[in-house]
Amino acid sequence: MTEPYQQPLEETQQVADAVADDVAVPAFVTGGGPDADTPEFREPGPAPEIRTGADQPWEPADLAVAQGKDPTPENIERARAELERDGAAAVERTVP
Repeated sequence: MTEPYQQPLEETQQVADAVADDVAVPAFVTGGGPDADTPEFREPGPAPEIRTGADQPWEPADLAVAQGKDPTPENIERARAELERDGAAAVERTVP
C-alpha cells in the first residue's frame, strides 16, 4: 500500500497567501511594550553584600585545619607565619 501524495507545505496555498500578505499578524504585534527589541530597564537595586573567607578574624590553628593539616604546634606556627606574612591573602588562598 502506498500513502496518498501529500503536497509539501512550501507549495500550499496557505504559505503562498502568507508570503504575499504584507500585513503584520496581530498575534505578533506587541503594541510597543517590552520585547526583544524594546526591553524594559529597571533601576539598579542596592549592591549585594559580598563576604569572603577573610572577612572574619582567623586564628592560626583554624587556618592550619582549613588547609587540611592537623593542628600540631609545627602546623600552627607555619600558619601563624603565613598569616603575618600574607594577611588576608593567606586565608583567601585556602577559603575563598
